[in-house]
Amino acid sequence: MWKKNLVVLAAIGGAMLAIALPTSSTAAKAKPAAKTKWDGKTCYTCHDDIKALKEGTKHAKLGCDVCHDELKKHLDSGGEVKPVTRIDQTVCGKCHKDQFESFYKVDYEGQARKEKGVPTGRSPMMDKLLAPYGFTYEHNEPRGHAFMVTDQFVVDRFAGGRFQYKKRWWDVDAVGKTWNILEDKGPDFKMGETAKAGNPTCIQCKTSDHILKWKFLGDKDPRAKWDRTSDIIAVAKDTNNIMGCIHCHDPHGAQPRIVRDELINEIDKGAKMFSGKDGKTDLKVISFREGFRKIGVMQKVDSRMMCAQCHVEYACGKGFEFNSGKGIGYDDQRTNHMPLKQVNDLLTHYKRLNFYDFKHAVTGARLVKLQHPEAETYSGSVHDRNGIKCDDCHMPRMKDKRGKLFTSHMVIKPRNHVKEACLRCHPDSTVEKKLYQIDAIQNYIKGKMRKSEYWLGQLIDTYAEAKRFGVDETTLAKAREKHEEAHVLWEWWTAENSDGFHNPDLARDSLAASITASKEAVALLNKAIEEKTKKP
Repeated sequence: MWKKNLVVLAAIGGAMLAIALPTSSTAAKAKPAAKTKWDGKTCYTCHDDIKALKEGTKHAKLGCDVCHDELKKHLDSGGEVKPVTRIDQTVCGKCHKDQFESFYKVDYEGQARKEKGVPTGRSPMMDKLLAPYGFTYEHNEPRGHAFMVTDQFVVDRFAGGRFQYKKRWWDVDAVGKTWNILEDKGPDFKMGETAKAGNPTCIQCKTSDHILKWKFLGDKDPRAKWDRTSDIIAVAKDTNNIMGCIHCHDPHGAQPRIVRDELINEIDKGAKMFSGKDGKTDLKVISFREGFRKIGVMQKVDSRMMCAQCHVEYACGKGFEFNSGKGIGYDDQRTNHMPLKQVNDLLTHYKRLNFYDFKHAVTGARLVKLQHPEAETYSGSVHDRNGIKCDDCHMPRMKDKRGKLFTSHMVIKPRNHVKEACLRCHPDSTVEKKLYQIDAIQNYIKGKMRKSEYWLGQLIDTYAEAKRFGVDETTLAKAREKHEEAHVLWEWWTAENSDGFHNPDLARDSLAASITASKEAVALLNKAIEEKTKKP
């Protein structure tokens, strides 16, 4: 019986096996393919430039899918479908938590909406000296990177007041995604005493969102979503994040870098401002997509260059030609230009470039509107000559809650953090002593700034009087040239944000030259008025 049952079981088992075999064979064929490992090797077949950046670095083991989505679609389409690139800071913040949190930390010592053109501000006579330029509507002191986009969009000169905080003044210290904080009041909204003077070039400093949508130098290109001529409101509505980690750190290999197109352009053409003793920088310029975009990668961190992506004098708005008065529109590359020149050389440079921003409302002088020339001002200063760079003072090493050292990305004001910013290099000093020295420099330079403003005001008033008395055009033209000279030498220091501390000797010399130029114009005009009013 036992043998009989065994035979039956064997027969049944054999039948079942025979039935199952085709099914098993089909299942083996249908086994899903192994999931693609996006460890770089798959991508290096086409992207050897990325391989050169990534291999052997701190980020070498990070998969490409950490920062890129839809890689399979990209691969299957032969590159026709572009992968989605995640570029906001939260991607980096997953590993670099302390840096990320400090980047968004609100520095409540940096006040909001602090207007430069008020009696206690950096430029009390701004409305008179910059008339009729848009900055006279509102020109605030900066208050930190966490607000660089929202502060730009809500300022009264940007979009006619169209962009406002959703919760009004309760949102003035809100940080995060732009359009979680701001609202658009619509195209028909216009507040009184505002201007619509925003432009796409300026926004490229404030955000990294357009880094893959903007061709090098902002030229038109069918591959570019935005360019210098794009509608500013549309560009603004597509701006969701402040300048990110990728502005200064290459995500493929974590190398220090710059991405701001015109800075790369000027250094690549031979600008010497950031050169070493050999007259060169270690910046390696890498071009992508047949020159569509470029980056500049460094071997060593040079925060002078990294910060100069934004903290630099540049032309970004429409202008006019010195020799003809012809208008210059955004189709012209001169509306994305960084001179990288020192204050005493700037007017000569712009005359050679044949570009000025506006004519003064009273004198008609052809004036250049200065931006924030911190990088140029610092160049050649005593700190610069001693190898101190921007991050040494503004991004010092600090301890987190666990006592671990990290580089603060809050970008501090050194006078509010003297111990971290100054005493590492000046251990024999004290907080009180350093503050006393800082105040001495800034008090002195502020005094020269006020005197420069006074004499520019005198020049403008005397010019108006001379015109009423019918002073000849030759004399008026000479006075206008003096105005153009005095203006640049003054406004550089109201646009620069250290009140002279970055380079007090340069500040003193150029402000004194501004005063001298204004006095010479006043004397010239008064002499002409005297001649006109002299009795026969």
